Amino acid sequence: MTRRNKRQPNVHIKRGDIVVAISGDDAAGGKSGKVMKVFPEKGRAIVEGLNFVKKHMRKTQDNPEGGIVEKEGTIAISNLRVIEAAKEKPGRKEA
Repeated sequence: MTRRNKRQPNVHIKRGDIVVAISGDDAAGGKSGKVMKVFPEKGRAIVEGLNFVKKHMRKTQDNPEGGIVEKEGTIAISNLRVIEAAKEKPGRKEA
């Protein structure tokens, strides 16, 4: 029985970065947004304001209307370019 190496793939974006789409439908307008979540194992990210998808929602107590809801879908990390990096929290000061 062999063990697999479960190493996280390196990605050039992280949560909080401001990115612009360089390929796909959103690239034509030069759309940009803030990264909300990154899935490095899949090579995809959810960006605020990019790649909207329509999802059919069932009527529930939380959503009594139901119907079709638009929300952000994932977009390939290779189609994104960082404009502004997320600000790092200041670390401990060395004495």
